[in-house]
Amino acid sequence: MSLQHQQQERSEHLEDTAFVLPFSALDRDLLALAGGKGANLGEMARAGFPVPPGFCVTTAAYELAAAGADLEETLTALAGTSAGDSSRLAALAQAARDSILRSPIPPEIAESICAAYQSLGNGETLAVSVRSSATAEDLPYASFAGQQETYLNIIGSEAVLDAVRRCWASLWTDRAVSYRATQGIDHRTVQLAVVVQRMVEASVAGVLFTANPLTGRRRQAVIDANPGLGEAVVSGATNPDHFVVTTATGEIVERRLGDKRVIIKGSPGGGTVRTESLDGGDSACLSDDQVRALVELGARVEAHYAAPQDIEWAIDPSGQVWLLQTRPITTLFPLPATAPATDDVLRVYFSINVLQGVYRPFTPMGRSAFPLFASALVGAFGLTPRDPLSGPAGLVAEAASRLFLDVTAPLRSSFGRKILIGAARVGETLSAGLFEQLTTDPRLSLVPTRRWPVVRAFGSVIARTRAPLYLLQALFWPSAAVARV
Repeated sequence: MSLQHQQQERSEHLEDTAFVLPFSALDRDLLALAGGKGANLGEMARAGFPVPPGFCVTTAAYELAAAGADLEETLTALAGTSAGDSSRLAALAQAARDSILRSPIPPEIAESICAAYQSLGNGETLAVSVRSSATAEDLPYASFAGQQETYLNIIGSEAVLDAVRRCWASLWTDRAVSYRATQGIDHRTVQLAVVVQRMVEASVAGVLFTANPLTGRRRQAVIDANPGLGEAVVSGATNPDHFVVTTATGEIVERRLGDKRVIIKGSPGGGTVRTESLDGGDSACLSDDQVRALVELGARVEAHYAAPQDIEWAIDPSGQVWLLQTRPITTLFPLPATAPATDDVLRVYFSINVLQGVYRPFTPMGRSAFPLFASALVGAFGLTPRDPLSGPAGLVAEAASRLFLDVTAPLRSSFGRKILIGAARVGETLSAGLFEQLTTDPRLSLVPTRRWPVVRAFGSVIARTRAPLYLLQALFWPSAAVARV
């Protein structure tokens, strides 16, 4: 079948697919049609969260437009180019962008976009943001933030159409093509939707992480805020105010004022204007009540998605909070299933990988074999695990294909602390220092233990291994001991 015939069949199929859909028609299951950003905005809007109204130019529109841009030769060349060949990737990315920008938007798509834009403003010319929404962005396992383009404060139908075309072309930016190649994502499988959304005239805006991305603490929220549009924060153009908040109590445990020197706002004629302020660091751009309100709203979004979220938000001059985007935080290390549900309880897990000096994940065989080894180890102390295949209950935990020892109990025993810290000093001095710091945490306070049963158990194991006998032989007959080895 010829390429032309394939494209004709594809176009005929797409005629039955909507080119434009309102947020009310979208949800997170429509990733393939609306991209990550569009699907999540639709999901939040349907769930009742404060999302500025808008619509999505679907991947069906991009696919039809791309079919007319004759990208097949470029796609074939990209498929045969390795991730390490950056110069060739860049040249092919430029060729793809040029093809998209040269090609006119199909009339049926342009009409649908203009009609949706006019409806959004009730017939009036409305300022909107036009943002890319790729099908390979905002995924739980990879972050594509900043890979494609965003255009703010776009005014008028022709300007919206031009911004949509430039968003399509941004699927082929050098950084997007390189990132997909590095991640092993097939360029043919990636499509682009475009979100067109009423522009929020933001007094202050920024980002909210519903878990602390630096420490991994799930019950701390982090806010970065700056006057004006959030683009100054997202792009890293400014040093924003920084807040760390305990989610359960609303306590602001860290407050660091930035200079907030760069402020981006909408220009009356369209587009944005960037200004610099020299006195922005004197006071916070958010009140404590606004900080807590953002954290509470973020907690609701996290509960809806059942996963920590990276949220972009804005507050308009009336004080209304708007959610502009949400995506999973992809940098958090997974927690073991036995991790406590609150910060009142502290459990300490020691990486078996670190102990062995092997930092790669365990293989499936290794993950199956280690619980058996741990069961045999505790069996030497006279303990019988309920299920040897699963290992001793509460001793071994798994996260991200890595195994951990739960050393909470030893750290709450004076004898256990000596053994644990002493052993760590021999093989893992950094961990030994961390253990010593943890002994000062009140959640790991000492609990009364009977030392004699532990000593007796250790003694029994040592005796059964005949270690004392071998030690005496090595002391008095070293030559024989060496020969035996």
